Amino acid sequence: MPADYYELLGVSSDVSENDLKRAYRGKAREHHPDANPGDDGAEARFKEISEAYAVLSDPEARARYDRFGHEGLRGGMGGPAFDFDLSDIFQSFFGGNPFGSGRSRRPAGPPRGDDHETVVDLDFAEAVFGADRSIEVRTLVRCDDCDGSGAAEGTSPTVCSVCEGIGQVRQVRQSFLGQMVTTAPCARCRGIGEEIAEPCRSCRGEGRRAEHVSLVVRVPSGVDSGATLRLSGRGSVGPRGGPAGDLYVHLRVAESDVFVRQGDSLVAELPVTMLQAALGATVSFETLDGPQELAVAAGTQPNDTLRLSGLGVPRANGRGRGDLHVVVRVDIPKKLSKSEAAKLREVAAERSELVDGNADPVLAQATETQHDGDNRSIGRRKRRHKL
Repeated sequence: MPADYYELLGVSSDVSENDLKRAYRGKAREHHPDANPGDDGAEARFKEISEAYAVLSDPEARARYDRFGHEGLRGGMGGPAFDFDLSDIFQSFFGGNPFGSGRSRRPAGPPRGDDHETVVDLDFAEAVFGADRSIEVRTLVRCDDCDGSGAAEGTSPTVCSVCEGIGQVRQVRQSFLGQMVTTAPCARCRGIGEEIAEPCRSCRGEGRRAEHVSLVVRVPSGVDSGATLRLSGRGSVGPRGGPAGDLYVHLRVAESDVFVRQGDSLVAELPVTMLQAALGATVSFETLDGPQELAVAAGTQPNDTLRLSGLGVPRANGRGRGDLHVVVRVDIPKKLSKSEAAKLREVAAERSELVDGNADPVLAQATETQHDGDNRSIGRRKRRHKL
């Protein structure tokens, strides 16, 4: 098992940034290979100490290490792997890499262009089945007059005379640990590593200019609101021929009046009459794939569900589609004609069901007699009141 980083540096898990740096300097000075000639293990100890400091001095990496340990730094617990280069630490504290020559100083080159964002609105069916959508974005494109170099016609950029094409300048100063080396972008070439004696008049030496660009975005099937598509290299080009950034297309899907999406499934309502639900019927229903004849069985109850396999949303892994679930909604008529009401009362009587206007005969006779007696009593009270 790898050693605990806090133990390597001799600090507690709540150590402050300044105390962490102080502890690292002490351990690094103690185990630096130059301070331990002939000790073959010094190099390994120094590398281990520097690795511990690289992790604990980075707030995000330290939080992952505190939560998941070494697995978190390798991305094993769902987090991204922590990438660091120990030669940067050696260079900063000691002016060189004790493990070899380190990284070569390559020219900086033109920087990458900016990323852009845009929003595309889709209707419900486009999100389900996918679509090709034309969009227009304003971005920086390569200058045609100088072919992106930024130099006037007949000329070309030259290597920067200050940084010699590196794009950075280094400053070295002495400290109690040795040489401290700092780097900063070259002020003369702005970190590009090249100079332009005669800039292009069209782009003023930038090698790019702003234009409106039309693009076709291919939206895959099964997307939903909040999804983002990345179009690599469709952002702004970098200055002086630098690579282009990316275009991020955020998708916004309109709601449907018929369907509700639940993952890869679709849910919809099927209105039927009470007679269709009671007697059964074949009803036409308009799916996203076209009309379908649905068999409503006799005795279907409200909220019964019919499942149409494979008529839902295409799955992201490309393995078929989800299902369409059609929920039955039984509509009760609010008004009936006299003949309709009479026929339904006959059915109710045949089924011995009590409804208004079709009560039990014996109970109806008793109720009528009671009403007659009540009416006669009311009449007598009225006559006495007149007297």
